[in-house]
Amino acid sequence: MFRRVRRTGTLVALAGLMITLLSVAAPRPAAALDPFTGYLMLHFIGEGATGQQLYLSHSTDGLTWTDLNAGGMVLRSPIGTKGVRDPALVRSPDGSRYWIIATDLCIGCGQDWNTAINNGSRSLVVWESTDLVNWSAPWLLNVAGAIPDGRNAWAPEAIWNPDTGDYVLYWATNVPRNGATKHRIYAARTTNFRTITTPQPYIERPGSQEIIDTQIVQVPAGTGNYRYVRASGDGQITIEGSNAILGTWTTLGNLSGIGLTGAQVEGPIWMKFNPRNEWALYLDQYSSGRGYLPVLTTNPSAPGGYRIPASGTYNMGGTRKRHGSILNLTAAETNRVFGRWGPSAPRPRLQSYNVPDRYVRHANFDVRIDANVNPAQDAQFRLVPGLANSSGYVSIESVNYPGYYLRHYGFDFSLAPNDGTTAFAADATFRQVAGLADAGWSSFQSYNHPDRYIRHYDYLLRLDPITDAVGRGDATFRVAG
Repeated sequence: MFRRVRRTGTLVALAGLMITLLSVAAPRPAAALDPFTGYLMLHFIGEGATGQQLYLSHSTDGLTWTDLNAGGMVLRSPIGTKGVRDPALVRSPDGSRYWIIATDLCIGCGQDWNTAINNGSRSLVVWESTDLVNWSAPWLLNVAGAIPDGRNAWAPEAIWNPDTGDYVLYWATNVPRNGATKHRIYAARTTNFRTITTPQPYIERPGSQEIIDTQIVQVPAGTGNYRYVRASGDGQITIEGSNAILGTWTTLGNLSGIGLTGAQVEGPIWMKFNPRNEWALYLDQYSSGRGYLPVLTTNPSAPGGYRIPASGTYNMGGTRKRHGSILNLTAAETNRVFGRWGPSAPRPRLQSYNVPDRYVRHANFDVRIDANVNPAQDAQFRLVPGLANSSGYVSIESVNYPGYYLRHYGFDFSLAPNDGTTAFAADATFRQVAGLADAGWSSFQSYNHPDRYIRHYDYLLRLDPITDAVGRGDATFRVAG
């Protein structure tokens, strides 16, 4: 997942997880989803404050990927370490809800690897959505704090467990235990990614061998001998099978036979091709810095049948794609995602009516109107459904600081991250009305101070009552492409 570690691979199944975790919700069947027509990859792209954020790519065939949002980030974490890696994208069985869970880690942003390993964040960063495009303010979910001397929480994954009717959330934590300080996989159960059961050891390798990431895929009946298969980065890419997520797992082999070991690749993620029984196991080539490589198979439980596709038969797109997650998309989901982040998605600017060479822009999180904005993305925003009221109101979200909105505070404006509070939502919500100076343009009326409008004054944005012609001009903008 994060660094070169010497790893070997033998499973020690710890039964305490089954005993402690088999006690919450009753099973419920998954709802049938519409046919899948494409694929969405959520990933990070590298180091630094911008590389360790969330990016999206899309594919129609599972092998040729196109960067969304013009290769820019789609979500930025303003909490914890203010960086995220190894995101997992989780869909509820009925398709009505989505979660992103990610490692709270930002190497080179005030934290080094030694600190991350031995005194890192014990929490995961979580977002929630009902439509895959409008995401909640993130929150921190402390998963390792209850583990005695747990020192971090890395590489989270989650899978719906039909046997218990909830999600198994699992991740790696570095912890001294049984005479060895190393990363092991822990797991807990959850229904909402806000509260979890007591974490229990889930996967441990013998001796000093670490395991730093793993992902489980459900396999349909008639393919292989197991209901579930998991791939783990543990010195090899070890393949195991089981008929129950919280049951006993059998080691099936590894990928060293095709020349891939844990010294070369990590961060395994599964993808099933639509609609056939063939899978890609994407592996992050961290040692060479080349990002993801697909490995193909028609039977995930048979490591001897895995193969690397020929060069030129896959294309990972413009950005380096690192440890992430792939979701098979329905046509409706694809349309929503492309409407927000596709090549033709709107990225409007707010042009001043009475100083028409100037546009609303953020600069060091202050908000003003400027000419010749550089970089251009500082003056690009999305008008999204209002955070406080989505009916007839909008919020103004930054394109290059996703999750950050124009917000008034003391009637002054800043670009600020959504903190999830009702006060923030109200301060960042506006009614878009006919322009006060020109009905063909727009003005933005405050949701919580309806006698006030967004206006510029001495080139800075303010929220003011409008009482004269000058104010009406200052409070009028063109939503320009």
